[in-house]
Amino acid sequence: MNVVERFLGYVKMYTTSCEDSEKTPSTERQFALADKLVKELKEAGVADAARDDKCYVYGHIPATEGCEKAPAIGFIAHMDTAPDFSGEGVNPRIIENYDGTDITLGTSGRVLSNKDFPHLKTLKGKSLIVTDGKTLLGGDDKAGCAEIVAAAEELIKSGAPHGRICIGFTPDEEIGRGADFFSVEKFGAKYAYTVDGGPVNQVEFETFNAAKAIFEINGFNVHPGSAKDIMINAQLVAMEIDANLPKGETPRDTEGYEGFYHLCHMQGDVEKASLYYIIRDHDAEKFALRKAMVQTIARKMNAKYGEGTVKVTVTDQYRNMAEVIRENFHLITNATEVIKEQDLCPETEPVRGGTDGSRLSFMGLPCPNLGTGTYAMHGPYEHTCIEEMETSVKIILGIIGKYAKN
Repeated sequence: MNVVERFLGYVKMYTTSCEDSEKTPSTERQFALADKLVKELKEAGVADAARDDKCYVYGHIPATEGCEKAPAIGFIAHMDTAPDFSGEGVNPRIIENYDGTDITLGTSGRVLSNKDFPHLKTLKGKSLIVTDGKTLLGGDDKAGCAEIVAAAEELIKSGAPHGRICIGFTPDEEIGRGADFFSVEKFGAKYAYTVDGGPVNQVEFETFNAAKAIFEINGFNVHPGSAKDIMINAQLVAMEIDANLPKGETPRDTEGYEGFYHLCHMQGDVEKASLYYIIRDHDAEKFALRKAMVQTIARKMNAKYGEGTVKVTVTDQYRNMAEVIRENFHLITNATEVIKEQDLCPETEPVRGGTDGSRLSFMGLPCPNLGTGTYAMHGPYEHTCIEEMETSVKIILGIIGKYAKN
């Protein structure tokens, strides 16, 4: 079974995680893919592949003779898909020899266009896997899952020299819990890579510092006919809170190393309202100032409308893994050398997000991120390039070879 066949099987499985659930995994449906991955790893020759009761999958390939002293290298991907858009009933379509024009996505009325996605012109002549416009694809991160299993199978079949190889698949990455019950000790690698990125020539080791901020607003509801100087409309206070945030610091307005405040969802009426934000910045000092800003706004609202009107809860989610990776920069050097060997120009752009590696790096497992060939993640325009998936397998094998030699 090749990497594409594996991928097409994985994306048809409904594995969306759920932030409202307190269980691990957050959705029982993730177990089905975990069990499938265990089965395929065993068929590929990973004899000890298994999943635990929290839906984490682990497997190991012993070092070949003479490479026992090579550092154990790991590769990790996540099984869940983002709850941002439907992941149920995925109907993938392969477009061979893509001609570079806009792509109509089934009967959904959606179009994957060059205007919205200028990178499409770089994929001309390649084969793409797209959605029918009614679901996301699941390339994030089932492409990574397929590439790791395919690389494991090829490595074992080839007999190429290698140190101990550690494989891991996690649930609930998309809701920030992928590392919650990951056992670094059981995994057993000294260093690892998540295979969870975009273009296959990218190696990512700088992520956002991340937090969430939840505003809870208590209004005061009286008859509007006699509300003068009495009513506090929680919805209007919510609007005022958002208006007090710095202008031009939303995801739409920022790029590169620029941070943002992102209003993910809101709800309410006159009596009560709530706002859910995520706060992101690569720079630790600027990140601290952003968190302080939302606290300042809450105090300002309480001073205006009365103590207890607004409560804000700020919770850290992950840190910029660059702090750890810079001390282990051979991970980036080796990956970029292998990418060059594939006649590609390596890029090390900052991640405008996070991966399991963000947390794992601070758990003692330095863990930058490799590309999977997936674009426009988390929505109906998501698409994966077949040639880049195949190249990802070669990059994984090339990295393994580097550490075997060194």
